[in-house]
Amino acid sequence: MAHDSHQRAIRAAAATLGRRRFLTVTGAAAALAFTTNLPSAHAAQVSPRALADNPFTLGVASGDPLPDAVVLWTRLAPRPYEPGNGLPEEGTVKVEWEIARDEKFSRVARRGTITAHAEFNYTVHVDAKGLEPGRVYWYRFKAGNWTSPVGRTRTTPALGAKVQEVRFGLVSCQAYHDGYFTAYRHLAGEDLDAVFHVGDYQYEYAVSAAGGARGYTDRTLPAHFNTETMTLGDYRLRYALYKSDEDLQAAHAAFPWYVTWDDHETENNYAGDIDENGSPSDEFLIRRAAAYRAYWENMPLRMPQRPSGADMRLYRRFHYGKLAQFDILDTRQYRSNQAYGDGWQYPGPESEDPSRTLTGATQERWLLDGFQRSTATWNVLPQQVTFSQRKNTTAARSKLSMDSWDGYPASRERILAGVEKAGLDNFVVLTGDVHVHYAFDIKKDFDDPGSRTLGVEFVGTSVSSGKDGADKPDNWATYMAANPHMKFYNGRRGYVTVSLDEERARADYKTVSAVTTQGAPLTTAASLVSEAGNPGLQQV
Repeated sequence: MAHDSHQRAIRAAAATLGRRRFLTVTGAAAALAFTTNLPSAHAAQVSPRALADNPFTLGVASGDPLPDAVVLWTRLAPRPYEPGNGLPEEGTVKVEWEIARDEKFSRVARRGTITAHAEFNYTVHVDAKGLEPGRVYWYRFKAGNWTSPVGRTRTTPALGAKVQEVRFGLVSCQAYHDGYFTAYRHLAGEDLDAVFHVGDYQYEYAVSAAGGARGYTDRTLPAHFNTETMTLGDYRLRYALYKSDEDLQAAHAAFPWYVTWDDHETENNYAGDIDENGSPSDEFLIRRAAAYRAYWENMPLRMPQRPSGADMRLYRRFHYGKLAQFDILDTRQYRSNQAYGDGWQYPGPESEDPSRTLTGATQERWLLDGFQRSTATWNVLPQQVTFSQRKNTTAARSKLSMDSWDGYPASRERILAGVEKAGLDNFVVLTGDVHVHYAFDIKKDFDDPGSRTLGVEFVGTSVSSGKDGADKPDNWATYMAANPHMKFYNGRRGYVTVSLDEERARADYKTVSAVTTQGAPLTTAASLVSEAGNPGLQQV
C-alpha cells in the first residue's frame, strides 16, 4: 500500500507541477515522475451516468495508416477548458469503438472496448487491426449515452502493390492566437489519401481572453490560457483549446494524418536539451517531458511512440505500395545547438563544423539505410525546417538561418550524399516552419546554379501563424534573385496538396485571403510539377 500511495503522489506531482516548483525541481525527480505516471490498476471506473455532458467535444482523429491497420483517437472532455477535462482526477472510462466499411455502419469491420485513463488525460489510442489494404473506412466512439462524430479514414495499399497515384495534404504552423483555421475547412473538402502535418501544431505563447487576432466577441476564454505553457496541465489545456476548433476537427475527421513536431509544441527554437533562454538542461527537460507527453496523448500515434520521460521516438517510415516511401523526421530532439547564437548569421567554422547534426547520428543512419533499401518510385522526406539554401541578400556572402538546414550544412551534405549513393531518382522534401510557400530545386551545390538537381522541396505556408500575410512579402524580389533554385514564393496562409504518380510529382499551393476574419475564400496560387527521373520544377 505504501508503494501505491507513493506512485499516486508522484502522478499528482507530475500533473500539477506549479511554475515556481517547476523551476526548482531536479531533473532526476522529473524523470521519475514522468516515467512512472502510468495508469493505476486501482483506479475506479467512472459511471456512464456521470457523463451528463457530451464528452466528445474535441472530435476524433485517425493516423499512421498501414495496409491492415490505422490508429483511431479521441479525448473525453465534457468540459474541455477545465483542468482534467471535467472528469475525476483519478478514474477510468470505458469507451466503445467501431470501424466500418460504410458511413451508416451497417458493415462493421472491427469493434472493441478500450479504457480511457485519467493518467493519460482520458485520451484513447486504438490500433485498429485486421483491415483491408487501400480502402476507405468510417469510425466512431461511444461513451455512456454519447456517440462521437464520425471520422473517415483510409488504409494504405498493400506492400509491393502497383499504385496509380497518391494524393496528400501538407500543413503546418497553426497559431490559434494569430487567426482562424479557415484553411482546414477548405482542406477537409479535398480528395486526399492522407495529410502530413510537419510541425507547430500548437504554440506555447499566451492566448488572450478574446483569442488574440480572432477577436472574439461571442465568448471569453479562461484566464489560464493567457500564459505560456510550462507544465503538463498547461500543455493539455492548450491542446484542448486548439482541438475545440471546428475547422481543425473537420480536417482530422476527413483523413488520416501523419504528424511530426517542430519547436512550438515545446518551446521556440529549442535544440535537443537546450532551450531558447539557455536554462539548465535539467530544468528544460522537465518541460520537454511535459510537452512530449501531452503531444503523444493528443495525436493519433501508436504505443511505440509513447514517450519515456523527456525522450520520444517520432521518426518512422511508411509506404504506399511501390509508388512512394515516406521517411518522417524529427529535427528537434537530437540536433546540435544552433551556431552563432541562432537567428540569421554569416556561415563560418562553427556552423560548418562536420560534427554538427540536425538529425542525430542514430536517426541519420536509419534514414540513409532506408534510402539504400528503398525500391519506391518516389522517396519523400516529411520534416520541419527549410532544407534548401536560402540567402537573404544577393551578395556573394549572405547570412543564412542557423535554425534551418543552412545552419547544419554538413548534415545536409550527408543526406544528399546518401540520396546519390542510393541512386534515388525522385527525391522530395516536405517542409513547414517558415509561414510562407516556397518551391525549390535541391542542388548538389547550391552555390552553383548549374550543378545537378538532386530533388525538389515543397515548403508549405502556415495555417494561421503570421496572421494574414501577403502574396509578395517585402523581401520577395530579393529572395527570388538571391536564390535561383527558388521557383516559387508566396506569403499568404494556406496549405499544399501534392500528388505523386509514375510520371510526375505535382504541388498545388493553396492560399486564403485572410485568417483574421472567418470564411475567406481559397485560391490556387501556383501549381508546379517535377517529372519522374528528371528532377526540377516547372510551373503549370
